[in-house]
Amino acid sequence: MIPKNFDIQNIRGKVFVIGDNIDTDQIIPANYLNLVPTNPDEYRKLGSYALIGLPEPYPRYVAPGEMDTVFPIILAGKNFGCGSSREHAPISLGAAGCRVVLAQSYARIFFRNCIATGELFPVEYSAETPLLSKLKTGDEITLNLVADTLTTSDGEVFPLSDLGDVRDVILSGGIFEFARKSGIVKRA
Repeated sequence: MIPKNFDIQNIRGKVFVIGDNIDTDQIIPANYLNLVPTNPDEYRKLGSYALIGLPEPYPRYVAPGEMDTVFPIILAGKNFGCGSSREHAPISLGAAGCRVVLAQSYARIFFRNCIATGELFPVEYSAETPLLSKLKTGDEITLNLVADTLTTSDGEVFPLSDLGDVRDVILSGGIFEFARKSGIVKRA
């Protein structure tokens, strides 16, 4: 979950670079879907398995024996989050400490699940932007989700797509919390 008072104008961290068509079975394999994200201990455990389904030669996203990743930003290619419609996919990434997934495109259900759960920001970038050839796993970058920019450690700046109203929904904690805060749904 995105922490309260999260600074969306200064997101700094190491990037984890992956390719095209990363599916939900690679993000969180089905044998971990028995973990209940509303249980705090199981939520953290779910995060420890994030991206465990990636094939060789990808390194582990969360180091063995750890609960959190050192990579708060994922950089992917096209069609990130394809496959089944499991909410556990963005939840596992958020539980691991991911705050932003940058991709050229998303599977619609994954994009919607990011917004509904409020776990992370699904930010798109243009296919003409050479991020996948420019960055490698472990590179430090800075994101500004107000100015919609990515800045590399050597000062190169790349444009990102604007999240628009999605940004406020995610910052509220997901679609239900946004609806409560904005008065669309009354609190029980």
